[in-house]
Amino acid sequence: MEYRIPAEFDGMRSLEDDEMRAAILSLLDDGQFCDILHGLFKCVPIWAHRLYTRRFRTVNDFQKGMVIPFVKRILKKNSSGFSYEFDASKDGQANFIYLSNHRDIILDSAMLDIILLEKDMKSAEIGIGNNLLIHPWIETLVRLNRSFIVNRSATASELLESSRTLSAYIRFVIQEKNSPVWLAQREGRAKDSDDRTQKSVLKMLAMSGEGSVKERLQSLHIRPLTLSYEYDPCDWLKAAEFQLKRDNPDYTKSAQADLDNMKTGLFGYKGHIHCTLSQPIDSDIAALDASVPRNRFLEQVADIIDGYIFKGYRIYPCNRIALDMLDGGSGQAQEYTAQERHDFERYIDGQLEKIDIPSPDYGFLKEKMLEMYANPLINHLNSKRI
Repeated sequence: MEYRIPAEFDGMRSLEDDEMRAAILSLLDDGQFCDILHGLFKCVPIWAHRLYTRRFRTVNDFQKGMVIPFVKRILKKNSSGFSYEFDASKDGQANFIYLSNHRDIILDSAMLDIILLEKDMKSAEIGIGNNLLIHPWIETLVRLNRSFIVNRSATASELLESSRTLSAYIRFVIQEKNSPVWLAQREGRAKDSDDRTQKSVLKMLAMSGEGSVKERLQSLHIRPLTLSYEYDPCDWLKAAEFQLKRDNPDYTKSAQADLDNMKTGLFGYKGHIHCTLSQPIDSDIAALDASVPRNRFLEQVADIIDGYIFKGYRIYPCNRIALDMLDGGSGQAQEYTAQERHDFERYIDGQLEKIDIPSPDYGFLKEKMLEMYANPLINHLNSKRI
């Protein structure tokens, strides 16, 4: 290790290679985690896991030996395939922030790591909200898997300092550890799939470093990353949450609901998945006028990122069918078959049947689900017109 980790990051940083073995043993001593292992590997006793994991000397070893095979097993069983478009940096540079749209709590960043590790590159450090760490073993596992903790529960008085620490840590990973970072473009998933970079994320990133806001963002080497899922297994859960919030503005999702979303997203059927990794936007930022007001400058950077994400979508027949169903037209009908439309309509009806909330408003719920599938296409088409 050629860098020294400042103590201020201890409560949120990912684990290092020399901390890996102790973390694995603590997981294998946790009853709840072992119950999950038994469910996944029914015939493998815990002592065998202890023996198998002794071969791991680095976090990369752990990811290649345990995490990536597990993710590939999930993808093989619950998707129709995974593809990607990615040009590695010609000079071998690896320290990018992959700023990504966000669909699945677990799989989004895992698929980036599959790509990087299969190309013998460094896996990414992953930003994950502390709202998902409802058991101690979950925090140990995610930090072992190169995750750092984003404080989603900070009070108003804590928010500024929490954001500064987060910004400083991300910059430390990029500039001192020379490692990539995966970060969602917004806090939480865009439940309607209208993926827009939150200005607050860019503001946080620009809180650390030297020079102007422009120079600070350029030095982080932001690469927009687009994830396209043919089907979202959580679509019915998201639609239900839309109605619950409509009917009760004070509604907040429980910790159990977060777990339900994680489980459904992981083990539900996703169809085909495509990942597009754009080139870094350093030159796009360099071309901006730094003399405009700060907020306007951040809006322009967000627009650049969104444009790349929108252009990177893989468009599926369900996206086109959803748009036609929403507007009652047939503008996309030449791009799909009657059978594909029939199958998608049956799919939507089947997902609606899963919703179990008081007084379900099926017209509203169906509209929200169709918006989830239509919005990527709407944004993709608009980006092509620019």
